[in-house]
Amino acid sequence: MFLGTHSPRLDEKGRIILPAKFREELANGLVLTRGQERCIYVFSVREFESVHEKMREAPISSRQARDYARVFLSGASDEVPDRQGRVTIPAALRAYAGLDRELAVIGAGTRAEIWDAKAWNDYLEEKENSFSETDDDAIPGLF
Repeated sequence: MFLGTHSPRLDEKGRIILPAKFREELANGLVLTRGQERCIYVFSVREFESVHEKMREAPISSRQARDYARVFLSGASDEVPDRQGRVTIPAALRAYAGLDRELAVIGAGTRAEIWDAKAWNDYLEEKENSFSETDDDAIPGLF
């Protein structure tokens, strides 16, 4: 499970060092792809395959499902971390997420997300009020 917030830097070659807590789960490979809210989703290969299987269950007649799958899968890049736990983020994904040197890598349960640090801080500031107001109707059984 991916948890926490980490603050790696993007190097001049477009690489980041994966947070130590995430390395074991991602050591055999990972998939980077476009995430919602202009971040990059990071999946283990196993989890990405599971997500893809769920996407395949959507009817091909659903325009929204087709559109989502096209954007999601066309941006996907499979990567393998090097011995130092570094992974290259392809230029197209860096541009999509507006990544600068300072990053935020957050755990989101079954995936990690890579954000530009400023974009993450802005997002978090905007969403914290609604987070504090979340009730049982939004997430049944949580409270």
